Amino acid sequence: MGRCAVASLRVRNGKLLMDFRYNGVRCRELTALSDTPRNRKRIEKVMNDITTDIKLGRFVYSDYFPQGAQRFRLENLDNATREYIEQLNAHLPKFEEVPHFEEFAWEWFSENQIRWKTSHEKNIKLILETYLIPEFGRSKVHEISRPAIIKYRASLGKRRAAHDKDTVSNDWINHVMTPLRGIMTEAAVRFDFANPYEDIPPLKIERSEIHPLSLEEVQRFLHHVPEPFHDYYVVRFFTGMRTAEIDGLQWRFVDFERRQIVIHETLVNGKTETPKTRASYRAIHMSQPVLEAMQRQYQRSRHFDYVFCNEVGNALDHRNINKRIWKPTLERANIPYRRPYESRHTAATLWLAAGESPEWISRQLGHSTTKMLFEVYSRYVPNLTRQDGSAFESLLAKKGMI
Repeated sequence: MGRCAVASLRVRNGKLLMDFRYNGVRCRELTALSDTPRNRKRIEKVMNDITTDIKLGRFVYSDYFPQGAQRFRLENLDNATREYIEQLNAHLPKFEEVPHFEEFAWEWFSENQIRWKTSHEKNIKLILETYLIPEFGRSKVHEISRPAIIKYRASLGKRRAAHDKDTVSNDWINHVMTPLRGIMTEAAVRFDFANPYEDIPPLKIERSEIHPLSLEEVQRFLHHVPEPFHDYYVVRFFTGMRTAEIDGLQWRFVDFERRQIVIHETLVNGKTETPKTRASYRAIHMSQPVLEAMQRQYQRSRHFDYVFCNEVGNALDHRNINKRIWKPTLERANIPYRRPYESRHTAATLWLAAGESPEWISRQLGHSTTKMLFEVYSRYVPNLTRQDGSAFESLLAKKGMI
């Protein structure tokens, strides 16, 4: 009967290794399994069987390790044990069949396209082609380690900062790393290895400062903006619509009788898409200035689909408008530069200053709760009492804008 010492389970290069003695010879066999609780239980069961078979004198080395360095051959291997080993081997992942990162990344991409908006799909494709595939493309997915992921994330900031000569935001780095997380999570499930991205939290994001225009600055801006775009900016400043929402606004979503602008579609990079979130589907109340602006615009573009469009009915190109209209108007009005998105923040802060209800404001902006309202605009929140939008119109009337 063979002699054995108690078998032990070790880890080498992230893989589980069985270490035991048989007939005075130390036997070490490296498995293809990563060190996870599930894999440990599987291998511990095998090691218990090995120990039992050695004690009973029925251990056949090649039945456990057909390619093992030590191939002892004894008789009387228990048929049940042989069947168990065959079943176990049948379920072990064949790592020679695991794809390289580039191959699996594009497979993951094609499988998820159906649930993405066109703009998001383009962003993911750009991240894969520009960042992830050049870095990990030639590695098999199970070979990508946690340290490699963390090291690459750290390098993103250094590389982009060196290229742009500017500070890199954690938000941008998280944006690049999110597809990698999705790819590795799916690969780990399919090919049964420990997900190296597990428990790597995203970088903390500092909430950026907002710079809304004051009501006096809005008045100056509207005084200096070219007349064809006056009503466009009235709507932007006093509805809080996102750029993609006002770009995609069509007359069929404007209800003059109910004084509502219905957000049902957006326009991103020239393509019609759904709104950003479920809460973004909403009906925006038209205050008196907005109602009048929309009525004037109706006389200009009622023969076209889009509310704000060029002379042939095509939707406005917001990048061109920002360059030709927004920035020059700020300069003429002697207003420090702001991003065009600040028009949305302006609407929110003016509503707050007027004393509108936080719940009403959140609905107008397309937020599902008031949480974001208080997080982003906390220093603009006074004592709030009204709920119907009339307080805002009272503020405009006091300033002579109605």
